[in-house]
Amino acid sequence: MGRGRAKAKQTKVARELKYNTPATDFDALQRELSGTGSSGDRSDNDRPDDSYDDWYDDYRR
Repeated sequence: MGRGRAKAKQTKVARELKYNTPATDFDALQRELSGTGSSGDRSDNDRPDDSYDDWYDDYRR
């Protein structure tokens, strides 16, 4: 018992997702899929350093 409110909320959310389509920015989608734009211009210097030595690793083995 007591699931009526939760089920009603889930039904409402599911109905909104099904019938209400949000506005899609097709230009931004095209830039993301093509790999151009400000976020696609990463260099190797932006990547984190993988030489981190985890001293707990010795105890896990």
